[in-house]
Amino acid sequence: MSTTSQKHKNFVAEPMGDKPVTDVAGIGEVLGKRLVNQGFDKAYVLLGQFLVLKKNEDLFVDWMKDICGANSKQAVDCFQCLSDWCEEFL
Repeated sequence: MSTTSQKHKNFVAEPMGDKPVTDVAGIGEVLGKRLVNQGFDKAYVLLGQFLVLKKNEDLFVDWMKDICGANSKQAVDCFQCLSDWCEEFL
C-alpha cells in the first residue's frame, strides 16, 4: 500500500467542518478551481458526491476525471482521503 501524504494525514486527523475543497489530498489549486467552478467549493460538498457514488472507487475516479480533468493518481488520492475520513468519522 502506498504511503499517505501529509495533506492526507492532516485531513483525516480532524472533522472537516468548513474546509475548502483544496484541503482534500489529491486536489491542488488547478483542480480546486475547476471543482469550485462546478459548485464543489467545500470538502463536505465533495464528500457528498463521494457518498452519492456509494463510496465506489471506480465511479468516483471516473467522475473526478470527467468533472475536473483529474489524472488517475489525483483521483485515487482524493478517493482514498475521503474514504479514510469516512472510516474515521462516519
